[in-house]
Amino acid sequence: MNVLVVNIGSTSFKFRLFDMADERVLAEGAVEGVGSPGSRVHIKLGEAETVERSDPIGDQAKAVEACVGRLTGAGAGGSRFAIDAVGFKAVHGGPVSEPVRVTADVLSVMKEFADLAPAHNPPYAAAMKAFETQMPGTPLVAAFETGFHQTIPAARSYYAVPYEWAVRYGVRRYGFHGASHRYVAGRTSELLGRRDLRVISCHLGGSSSVCAIDSGRSVANSFGTAPQSGIPHNNRVGDMDPYALVLVRARTGADMDEMLATLATRGGLLGISGVSNDMREIAAAADTGNERARLALDMFVESVRHYIGAYLVALGGLDVLVFTGGIGERSAGIRRRVCAGLEFLGIRLDPSRNDAGGVEATVSADDSPVEILAMRTDEELIVARQTVEVLARSIATAGEPVDKPKRAHEGS
Repeated sequence: MNVLVVNIGSTSFKFRLFDMADERVLAEGAVEGVGSPGSRVHIKLGEAETVERSDPIGDQAKAVEACVGRLTGAGAGGSRFAIDAVGFKAVHGGPVSEPVRVTADVLSVMKEFADLAPAHNPPYAAAMKAFETQMPGTPLVAAFETGFHQTIPAARSYYAVPYEWAVRYGVRRYGFHGASHRYVAGRTSELLGRRDLRVISCHLGGSSSVCAIDSGRSVANSFGTAPQSGIPHNNRVGDMDPYALVLVRARTGADMDEMLATLATRGGLLGISGVSNDMREIAAAADTGNERARLALDMFVESVRHYIGAYLVALGGLDVLVFTGGIGERSAGIRRRVCAGLEFLGIRLDPSRNDAGGVEATVSADDSPVEILAMRTDEELIVARQTVEVLARSIATAGEPVDKPKRAHEGS
């Protein structure tokens, strides 16, 4: 079975095509600049990669058309791969958490929670509808980022709001980056040959989160009701006191929509540094003495360390600390700063190993009680596996209503 996995942003459409017989990547690529005049299509087949300019790709439907055409042979230069199913690394399904076939009910729930993930849910829904139109009959599966976190205890997933807010309106901590943290849990277990590991997974990148994993199960995650919360992100706020909005409204006259849009697009590292939303550029500016860039860097590191400390308590100790995501995997400086002074907790970096890094590298010292890993995550592979599992379950239970979305905590 060939499974196409798509990862969608507001202006991007990334994809990987897997042969699930051996989980080999047949093709991968991206459409960049969706909705802008400078659209480009990247396709990589094995070691060969092509980059081509395209006519403006105005929306996700056109991005789907460009992708499918080049993979199946329907368009110029197509490669004639079969696409047997499509898996989506979907973000917020609210009470729908487990991977499910895409149906009208699933799309309705995604629309209901779109205000909590405005940069994710609308383009995903648009792409799902486009695939339904362009590849009718092809199974579509939504694997929500919240799914891995359904094992988090209630005491860590509820807020101290009126209880009916959680039950009726879904106001609680969902946790995100589930595919990445699930991959870290599985891969760490494989590498160390143990299934009982206490792991803290730091997915640090354009958006960032920390996850506590006990024996392969998520028991805490730094995200909250929306993927705007937790650690400061590239341009999204992270944690803050909601009553601060009352102060801003009183001083500026801004309405709620304006303030939320600002927090979702001009907050985070960009908002503090005033330099960039790219950690590399922020670090470079900090090195030249830019105080705001230094503050953004310090705040990011402090937030990661805050969650590591909390999750050490939640886990009752630590066996493995993993850094993944674009920043976590590649930035020796961030790893060094996060781990600085944590020797009393058994976290000891080896400076030379840390500087060398790698796709999957041990960066801890030989005498470190805690194994420290820099690891490249593979969210798309997790989604491909989940897609196969959903379809296998559908076949095994043919005749039963397996595709009706299950709602987490329904009736609680």
